[in-house]
Amino acid sequence: MNAIKPVYRIARFGLTTANASRLAQFYEDAFGCRRDAVEHAGGPDFETLMNVRGGAQCIRLRLGHEIIELVQFEYPGRPYPAYSPASDLIFQHFAIVVSNMNEAWTHLCAVGGWSAITQGGPQHLPESSGDVTAFKFRDPEGHPLELLSFPAGKAPPRWQGASRKNIFLGIDHSALCIADSAVSRTFYEGLGFTISAHAFNCGPEQERLDDLPGARVEVTALAPRDIGPHIELLCYRGQTRHPPVASKSNDTAATRLVLELCGRPTEGDEAPRAIQDPDAHRLIIIPAISICRDRNDA
Repeated sequence: MNAIKPVYRIARFGLTTANASRLAQFYEDAFGCRRDAVEHAGGPDFETLMNVRGGAQCIRLRLGHEIIELVQFEYPGRPYPAYSPASDLIFQHFAIVVSNMNEAWTHLCAVGGWSAITQGGPQHLPESSGDVTAFKFRDPEGHPLELLSFPAGKAPPRWQGASRKNIFLGIDHSALCIADSAVSRTFYEGLGFTISAHAFNCGPEQERLDDLPGARVEVTALAPRDIGPHIELLCYRGQTRHPPVASKSNDTAATRLVLELCGRPTEGDEAPRAIQDPDAHRLIIIPAISICRDRNDA
């Protein structure tokens, strides 16, 4: 099901949580997030959108220019699966850009409460894999996350002017594990995303990053029209993958991307609507709330 209009930007990164206040405190302590809003969502429209009964407490956190939305449902679902490797189709994380990986790593270790995915600390990937330094881990409820540092002078334009006063600068992208690159590309291109980069990552650094022996992953970057965060499709080759979990919105693993359309709302796109991509990753489509600015004009 495609959007009537092309997607302009990723407006929010949504996480389902068993305890919004407690998880918000972790994000504030670990990354310097600022609490932007606390509200209660409910009513027939909300229940229909989320396909659950009851309401939810929502805490919105700001990290740089991006918003993380923590949603605690009145009737909670299942916790994050105890075993879910980085190649599983349920796996979805967002990457937090840091100005200094050593400082970010030291700060994160002091906070605690998380669990590592990457083995041996932050990994510097070869130039063929982006020449970046990265570290993957899970927050206290199991949501996977990534710290990401670009080499000096090689950061994408949106990060080159970022203030270095803070260690944690904002969110670069959301990465989604997929089964078929061609199928997922077609789906997201139908929403208005365009391919901005393509790579094939492998080698010992990638294996340690994902804690997957023999990790080989096709990475496809898809950009919306805005200059902000993008989507990365991760298609792992030769890995045993569990099939998509038939999760509900109130399950902890039910991560959501809130996608804002471009242009003024017209009849048929005034209300938010929920869709899923070919691998059951959840998307919420909302009408335009911003003035569209094409990344080509930046």
